[in-house]
Amino acid sequence: MSRYNAPFEIHVHGQVLLRPDIGYEQLQEALRPLWKYAGAKSLADGAASAYEEEPGIQFHSKERMLQICWTVRGDEDFRQSLDEMCMSLNELSEQGAALEVTFYDTEFDEEDEDEGAESRDDFVMLFVGPTPAAIMQVQRDLLVQDVVNIMERHFDGAELGGVVAEIDKLFGQRFDALVSSLEIGKPPRGSGGGSGHGGSRRPRHLH
Repeated sequence: MSRYNAPFEIHVHGQVLLRPDIGYEQLQEALRPLWKYAGAKSLADGAASAYEEEPGIQFHSKERMLQICWTVRGDEDFRQSLDEMCMSLNELSEQGAALEVTFYDTEFDEEDEDEGAESRDDFVMLFVGPTPAAIMQVQRDLLVQDVVNIMERHFDGAELGGVVAEIDKLFGQRFDALVSSLEIGKPPRGSGGGSGHGGSRRPRHLH
């Protein structure tokens, strides 16, 4: 399908460690929502990014690592493909992992920015993992990293143990609530953060 006039260039970026028993065929099926959206007939056909300098979708079998640095042209409906992919990757993953998804507004240019207009750029963090605990661990680690990076501008790292302990307490409460509500079979998929609509544009990942 032709997507040259699509309103967004959508970049998916991240790494997922897969279980030892996972092979290429299982991964191809899990990633079907992505390569089908790109108009491909197989993972091999759809693994290449819209930008030649990006690695695209790669499966390093020796390391059992799925690496994604892949751009596709599309619309808001791509979010449904992402949801389907995450549900499938949950079952293949060895541990929790985060995926960054950036929507770049293709119709927004420097002239619009000079005039003070806001782009439709958006940024979403997605999380996959074999269990809710594994997903929460990744969310916790990212939050701690962000908070510590900000606070180290004003405090020594050794002073921040209490802050980290409070973050751990919050995630502990969230996990307890998840278990008690019997939603353990529905791993939470986080989203949010980043540039949102408008604001400064996120740079592309460079390799």
